Amino acid sequence: MTDVDCMSTSPVDAAQRSVVVSIVSHRHGADVLDLLRDLARYAHSSVRRIVLTLNLPEPELEAEAAAACSGIELCIRRNVHPLGFGANHNAAFRACESVRYFAVLNPDVRLHADPFPELCHALDRAPRAACAYPRQLDAAGHACNPPRPVPTPLNLLRRYVGPGERSAADWVNAACMLFDADAYAKLGGFDAAYRLYCEDVDICLRLQLAGYELVGAEDASIVHTGRRSSHAHVLQLLRHVRSLLRLWGSGTLWRYLRWVRGAARNV
Repeated sequence: MTDVDCMSTSPVDAAQRSVVVSIVSHRHGADVLDLLRDLARYAHSSVRRIVLTLNLPEPELEAEAAAACSGIELCIRRNVHPLGFGANHNAAFRACESVRYFAVLNPDVRLHADPFPELCHALDRAPRAACAYPRQLDAAGHACNPPRPVPTPLNLLRRYVGPGERSAADWVNAACMLFDADAYAKLGGFDAAYRLYCEDVDICLRLQLAGYELVGAEDASIVHTGRRSSHAHVLQLLRHVRSLLRLWGSGTLWRYLRWVRGAARNV
């Protein structure tokens, strides 16, 4: 069960906005407040609603959230029991009506400008586009987290001990993804069976297998300050490995590779 509370702090022109943003907090209070302030400062003319899911109780965050994103409607979802990344974003999507663009943002994202006009334009100008992504920068302003090839065992070996991965934009990480809402609904959203890792890989592969496209918006950028916890904590690393094993055994990855090979032969 989930308790939901929506607070309208939007001016009357909110109907002209087209983006619904989903953020999940698992005790990320300070990061979430910074992101909410950034959205209010830079993206108030693009974002119609923010759906904030509290995966664990955070009374301090809840008390300050509405003021942090003043001018944007805020809907707070409170989980009775923690859910995984994909399940939470899917539930946020289902809680919204008349959505045109659905954005997934990590709590550790920061904005220095509004990325959504360029992301929306990237979706609109490509007829089969289902997901648009910005350039990601680290805290020092350097490019990070580029689109990657599929994480097969061979590609992972190349990344960490070999000559490096081949250049391919098979998937992008979910720190900032903007979806066409109709396409997201047809795909069924994220696969909720993944709890923390590889949800982004899976949905990127599935959308391309369904005939959709991933599109980059070079003129849109975000700052991703994330720490690689899977490298720092054994439990997180084990969860990452478990998700990879699920991906490798799901069939989606191998169907995608066959599809890529078939497309290459037809070029």
